[in-house]
Amino acid sequence: MVNCPICDAEIDVEEDEVDEGEVLSCDECGASLRVAGKNPLELESADEEDEEEADEAFGVEPDSEEDWK
Repeated sequence: MVNCPICDAEIDVEEDEVDEGEVLSCDECGASLRVAGKNPLELESADEEDEEEADEAFGVEPDSEEDWK
C-alpha cells in the first residue's frame, strides 16, 4: 500500500506487480503517477515530469530564485 503524492489517498499496489517507470492512476483524484522506486515503493506525479520534458524540448529554462529578486 502506498499513498498518492497529490491527494494522499491510499493506493493498493503490489510492489512485485509494477515496474519502475510504470504509470498508474489515482482512483481518488485521477492523477497520473509514475513508479519512481520499488524499495520502498514510491510514486511521483507523471504530469510534472512530462512538463519538465516539454520545457527541455522547447529550450525553456527552469525557474530560479533569482527570477523573483
